[in-house]
Amino acid sequence: MAIPAEGETIQIHSYKHNGRIHRVWQETTVLKGTNNIVIGANERTLVTESDGRTWLTREPSICYFHAEHWFNIICMLRDDGVYYYCNISSPFVYNNGSLKYIDYDLDVKVFPDMSYTLLDEDEYEDHKRQMGYPEVIDQILYRNVEKLIGWIKQRRGPFAQDFIEVWTDRYEFHRQNRIR
Repeated sequence: MAIPAEGETIQIHSYKHNGRIHRVWQETTVLKGTNNIVIGANERTLVTESDGRTWLTREPSICYFHAEHWFNIICMLRDDGVYYYCNISSPFVYNNGSLKYIDYDLDVKVFPDMSYTLLDEDEYEDHKRQMGYPEVIDQILYRNVEKLIGWIKQRRGPFAQDFIEVWTDRYEFHRQNRIR
């Protein structure tokens, strides 16, 4: 698998289990790229939905993707703190300038005080039936919900305070160099 280079601008493509595109983020700056981890950042980036509708993200975000975990984490930097939107998803792949993953509907929203809520269980059950998610996928996804909740409780990975500080500083460095 190719690896995106630090400073490179990539797209993020979210698919559904049936192979159809779900959502595309047009521009994300790579802050770290390895075989296993991609950390990126974006702000006011254009997002295109599967039906063609578009919108702009509202705040700066740090995005964490892993090639071995079945979730990705979006850290949204707001005036009143960091909010996290965690997609239960396939591990990512990267090719042709795009990071790609399958979105499996379940999401965990985490608030600045580290309280959290599991979202979209009804949507997950509907899509599981419609798209025929195999039982093994169901087991993997719920195991990864538990792993993610463990990370939240332990303030591990993107939930650690120093994670946000390090990667927002790195993003600012790339933004300043792009402006010059």
